[in-house]
Formats: sequence, structure tokens, C-alpha cells
Amino acid sequence: MHINSSMSVKKKQQNDYAKTLYTTEHLTQKELAERVNVTEKTISRWIEKGGWKKLRKSMLVTKQHQISQLYDQLAYLTEIIATRDYKIADSKEADVLSKITSAIQKLEVETSIGQIVEVARDFVDFVREIDLDEAKAITALFDSFIQSKMK
Repeated sequence: MHINSSMSVKKKQQNDYAKTLYTTEHLTQKELAERVNVTEKTISRWIEKGGWKKLRKSMLVTKQHQISQLYDQLAYLTEIIATRDYKIADSKEADVLSKITSAIQKLEVETSIGQIVEVARDFVDFVREIDLDEAKAITALFDSFIQSKMK
């Protein structure tokens, strides 16, 4: 039972990493499969089931905008609470504040992983021009580093 649990956690991590790579880099399914250590068929299934193509199109353009809107909503609700005599959120407001804060945190974490991937890609491209073997080694290290950040 423990083995299946740890295997499913590993698959989830691989899926998350593949999704990040897919939405931030223009890799082939074969390249993704090699980087994440799964089959091309698995990558294809994840892309289809997860709606990654649509996500790829919308993610980079709208993520900062979404974060900005969520911060605006948070500020608006906080201002409303601050103008009342009783300056404590009621249960509905507390729930909304919690959900907005959680959404902001999730988007910011995804953004930071995306930024790590982008910097890694740029650095590996730089090193590739100097030493292809070293670039391959650095890519493997960056993959491990990024996977560790997604835990």
C-alpha cells in the first residue's frame, strides 16, 4: 500500500513538472517525456486530459493579470471591513478572504516555478553554445532542482 502511495505521488510530481515545462517551454512530447522520465503516450494523455494546450495559450498572458485582480479584490474586501464599526470579517467574508489568499499563493508559486524554468532554459541555452555535454549535465541538475521546488 505504501509503495502505491509513493508511486502515485511520484506520478503527480512528474505530471506537475511536465505541465510546467509544457506551458513555459516549447518542447516536443518526446523531449517532455525524456525530461520527466515517462512515455510519450503518458505525456500525450496528460496534455489531452489536462487541457494543457488551452492552458499554455492563456497562462502566460493572464497569470499576472489574475494575480493583480485577486489583490484588488482582497484590498476591496479589507477596505469594506475596515470602514465598519466592527472591524472583523464575518464567516462569509473570512471564507472569501481565505479563498482569495489561497488563489494568490497558488498563482504566485506557479509563477515562481515558471520563472525558474525560464531562467534554467536561458542558462542551458547559453552553456550549450560553449559545451554541449555540460549543458546536458546542467539540464539534469535543473530538472532535479525544479522537481524539489514542487514538493
